[in-house]
Amino acid sequence: MPSRSDQHIDKALTNISVKYMQDANNFVNDKVFPCVPVMKQSDRYFMYLKEDWFRDDAQERAMGTESAGGDYDVDNTPTYFCKKYAFHKDVFEEDRANSDSPLTPDQDATEFVVDKIMLNRENNWAKTYFKAGTWAQDNAGVEFATGIKSNVFWDDYNNSDPIADISNQCTAMAETTGKRPNKLTIGRRVFDALRQHPDILDRIKFTQKGVITLDLLASLFDVDEILVANSIQNTAAKGQKAAMHFTLGNHALLTYAPKAARLKVASAGYCFTWTGLMGANALGGRINRFSMPNLGIGTERIECELAYDMKVVAKDMGAFTLNAIDPAGAIATATANI
Repeated sequence: MPSRSDQHIDKALTNISVKYMQDANNFVNDKVFPCVPVMKQSDRYFMYLKEDWFRDDAQERAMGTESAGGDYDVDNTPTYFCKKYAFHKDVFEEDRANSDSPLTPDQDATEFVVDKIMLNRENNWAKTYFKAGTWAQDNAGVEFATGIKSNVFWDDYNNSDPIADISNQCTAMAETTGKRPNKLTIGRRVFDALRQHPDILDRIKFTQKGVITLDLLASLFDVDEILVANSIQNTAAKGQKAAMHFTLGNHALLTYAPKAARLKVASAGYCFTWTGLMGANALGGRINRFSMPNLGIGTERIECELAYDMKVVAKDMGAFTLNAIDPAGAIATATANI
């Protein structure tokens, strides 16, 4: 009898392949702050000084006298500089000649470099905005020990009060800027902890299905939108066992920003994107494809490039909470079944 290998020779399936790719919705770096398209790589922008606009300088005016007057100052020192970030993948003639369907070397290379550059942009966003020491309000999650529930890890379901924490941060921002935050950006595990919090579940138990959605949670926290950071990354070196983590960690950031960049409108941050480059899109990005004959006839390099500068513009319009949930993950485990 012929063996199974004699009857069938394995070949690549043409109707299935396996490729891990991140959904574009996993990233938050282009959703929190407005993009400001710029034609030049660097330039200045103006900031009106807040204190001049919120001081009560008007006075009662007596007949025949001049009215009280004043002036405001403008800071013209802030600048931006759009750095270039790039990544490439070479596609060789042999790749195209030897590839079995459904492999598509050129398309795969394009998706690969775009994925890499967007992950890099997410990390740069986190390094700029999603960290302690950046915003006027700097908070950190703590274990319950003093009898005060303020800033207790939100996955401590017995002792924390995330609704009060967010409300206090919103009110503090309104008192110093005249604006309430309109966006809350949180890590994925923070969202998972909040949607199981007894205080939150109690507030929505009479809504349809009693299920926590982002819209319901935003309404409860009195913000326009909640963004959940779902992007992941491997922090291990190539060839090592993968070490997969959520990119933005267990933190939370409240911010105020307009829907689009406008003159004379304050914003916690702006991202200046260099759209003046030939072929650049709204994010200051472009895909370049060019021949690399020095690597072999038919070799082409596919390169993704972004040029931008992420700036903290009004630090008093941000409130950051480092480790909104227990970084060790012990509290939720201990209290989830209570």
